[in-house]
Amino acid sequence: MFAVRDRETGEELGMCGLMRREQLDGVDIGYAFLPAGRGRGYALEAARRVMQYATEDLGLRRVLGIVASNNKPSRALLEKLGLRYRRMIRLNPGEEEICLYDWSA
Repeated sequence: MFAVRDRETGEELGMCGLMRREQLDGVDIGYAFLPAGRGRGYALEAARRVMQYATEDLGLRRVLGIVASNNKPSRALLEKLGLRYRRMIRLNPGEEEICLYDWSA
C-alpha cells in the first residue's frame, strides 16, 4: 500500500495499493482514506495511478475490486477506474456478502 499525502502540507490522507488475498483469484485494488482525505478527489487520483502501475509496470491484465454493497462512493470509484460489477461474494463463511468488481485488459 502507498501512503497518500497532501502535496502542500504532507499530511497523510489515506492509502491505496494492490493486495493479494487468498480468498480471491487475483490481485485487488484497495484504498482507505481518513475523513480529511474524503470527497476531494484524492482516492480517484491515487487509484488511477495504482491502476497505471499495475498495468504498465507490473503487466497485470486483470485487477479485482471488492466493496460493501452500501458503499456507493467506493462503488462509483471502481466504476470510474473501469472495473465492472460481477457478483456478490463472501470472503469468509458467515461474513456479509460484498460486491466483486473486475477489470481485464
